[in-house]
Amino acid sequence: MRLLNYLKAGKPTLGARKGDAVVDLTAAGLPDSVDALLALGPDGLRKAQDVADKATATTPLAEVTLLPPVLNPSKAIAVGLNYIDHAAESPYKDAPKYPVLFHRFPSSWVAHNQPLIRPRVSEQFDYEAELAVIIGKTGRYIPKEQALDYVAGYSLFNDGSIRDYQFKSHQWMIGKNFDASGSFGPELVTADELPPGAVGLRLQARLNGQVLQDANTKDMIFDVATLVSTCSEVFALRPGDVIISGTPAGVGFARKPPIFMKEGDVIEVEVDKVGILRNTVKNE
Repeated sequence: MRLLNYLKAGKPTLGARKGDAVVDLTAAGLPDSVDALLALGPDGLRKAQDVADKATATTPLAEVTLLPPVLNPSKAIAVGLNYIDHAAESPYKDAPKYPVLFHRFPSSWVAHNQPLIRPRVSEQFDYEAELAVIIGKTGRYIPKEQALDYVAGYSLFNDGSIRDYQFKSHQWMIGKNFDASGSFGPELVTADELPPGAVGLRLQARLNGQVLQDANTKDMIFDVATLVSTCSEVFALRPGDVIISGTPAGVGFARKPPIFMKEGDVIEVEVDKVGILRNTVKNE
């Protein structure tokens, strides 16, 4: 099942995508967001699937304005240096022995087809194609062998980074949280539609049609189960929480000469079986 948040009459609405159309799940008595649906647990997902399967009234996908697939997670944790080739191209060189974790705020991302904003204080606006993991139930100290049971589904993320600000200090937070600098979407693909742990899926970033990142999720240093288990040692994971699982080699700042996003660019993140996240770039 493919779940999404969208605007209907100016209000957030829960939908399910069927091909090129959207079923209004809220009108059928379900909540008004993916967040609220996940809070209902497995029963909520089953009801959503039942409504989607039986629905005949739909709206063309091209006619709806999408919102991020999670609107207000209690936490969104991003993972740095989670591919060996990306660690090697970074200033740090060595692959980490423990996941490098930092936070992203919802104010720092936009939805599919919404513009990314290059801030006026920097021209070093970089792209990072990533798989997003969305938690489906509450858990703390989750054993790795049970971790995938806590994953509701997956989405796509562009971890847009303002590089000169990222490297101003040892903490990456400032360079990773400029308003509207990243993107998230277009939808949540439930875990049952993908291989366990979303392993073995091709991941790409394309800037104006040029492939700049091309990797496979099987090459993560820390797989999805490890990331879920590790994060749960620190805090309880809750429905709707997001783990942004890291990017492979090919980012702009590591290229010679560097490639940074500028106004008018179109950046796409694609993962097999998950979809395409597309955004234009605008100057602040």
